[in-house]
Amino acid sequence: MNQVIETIKNRRSVREYQETQITDEELEKILESAIHAPTGHNDQPWHFTILQDKDLINQINDGAKEVMSQMDVKWISQMGQTENLHIFHKAPTVIIVSARKDAVTPIPDCSAAVQNMLLSAESMDIGSCWIGFAKFHFLKIENRKKFNIPENYEVHFGVSLGYKVKKNPKPLPRNKNVFNYFR
Repeated sequence: MNQVIETIKNRRSVREYQETQITDEELEKILESAIHAPTGHNDQPWHFTILQDKDLINQINDGAKEVMSQMDVKWISQMGQTENLHIFHKAPTVIIVSARKDAVTPIPDCSAAVQNMLLSAESMDIGSCWIGFAKFHFLKIENRKKFNIPENYEVHFGVSLGYKVKKNPKPLPRNKNVFNYFR
């Protein structure tokens, strides 16, 4: 089978990581793949903040959970109040993905970059998870400043990375009744 298709089919969200840090070489390959994602009008509006400091990662986790716990959406509020929840699953590496506010298509552009990172990580047998909750910590301007998020940028996602504790499970069944053909 084609290696790209096989990687796509094998990738899973990983929520349990070894404490060992990924190598700089692996990290650079993952980041390089991110900036090769397609963007609307070749805008390349993204900015990546790489964290490998456990205390800083925990700070973002705690700040995001604090905001989540006060939200009107019940399930998000409950998750924010869950004491043993770590939004990054205690991964040793976290990448915060932000984009220029005036970009043509910032969310699809960042989404494509995240997907490239997830697939690159899987191709090297590194676990990854797309983290939407990361953005909540950065709703406060002082938190964006502390982590050098450029002034006219908005955080959209986080990505957790680390070596897997266990092998990926088999995929859940996919709904294949989602295609319409006109030929």
